[in-house]
Amino acid sequence: MIDLKVKIGTLRLKNPVLLASGTCGYGKELSDFLDVSMLGGIVVKGISLEPRKGNPPPRICETPCGLLNSIGLENVGVERFIREKLPWLRDKGVTVIVNCLGNSIDEYKELSGRLGNVDGIHALEINISCPNVKKGGALFGTDPELTFKVTKAVREETDLPIIIKLSPNVTDICEIARACQEGGATAVSLINTLLGMAIDIERKRPFLGNIFGGLSGPAIKPVALRMVWQVARCVDIPVIGIGGITSFKDAIEFFMAGATAIQVGTATLIDPTSSEKILSGIIDFMKENNYLKIADMKIVD
Repeated sequence: MIDLKVKIGTLRLKNPVLLASGTCGYGKELSDFLDVSMLGGIVVKGISLEPRKGNPPPRICETPCGLLNSIGLENVGVERFIREKLPWLRDKGVTVIVNCLGNSIDEYKELSGRLGNVDGIHALEINISCPNVKKGGALFGTDPELTFKVTKAVREETDLPIIIKLSPNVTDICEIARACQEGGATAVSLINTLLGMAIDIERKRPFLGNIFGGLSGPAIKPVALRMVWQVARCVDIPVIGIGGITSFKDAIEFFMAGATAIQVGTATLIDPTSSEKILSGIIDFMKENNYLKIADMKIVD
């Protein structure tokens, strides 16, 4: 019989399909369409120390084979998340990974320390595509030294598995991934969105209220797949693949590239049950091709 379980440090997932942060809210939003407890887990919408209102509208723009979003990391803040959002997930038995946001190393430290001892939280995903206000707005995830420092700081605050979410907007993704490993990361997830924009030619102005946004969806899959392949061969920690996964075939490609697990993002906005269909397709593919474990699918090069 096939074994869908995967290990990411001390994190045990019943299967390798996760819901990606920012595309599934806090989980309950999908409850009319999907039993989220049947999946490997959910990466909830990014959480910061204090609530955030996000960017001005328009915030979303459809593009060829993709989606531009400029939500601006709107969220309820850590206290309301723990008090109002987490109990439902805990009651459902969902494996919860909390995406964490910060604008300084101190904020990441405080947030991870606050979340690290809360019942029902199984791991943290650290979003390093955030500006470091003390460094003039430089993104943590584009600087290996900053990446190392924030990873190390979070590691010192919690014993939970730490997954660092990598930005694709860099010159050398392996350099960033190695900095995560050296800083004590349990795993890395990639990729976050690509930076893009759209122009409304009728209004003669940028479509998004914040001008730039993050591009996700099928359009970015080749970039994501390439980076997962590279990172899976330059670090010794698990890699979680994200980016344009809309079918089980996409997921299989990421496993073959070296991913231990995958996250389904934009596809959920198109079809809330897409993750369930992807999981079913993975199972059928493994049976048909005599794969017993997810790791068996990795291409040996």
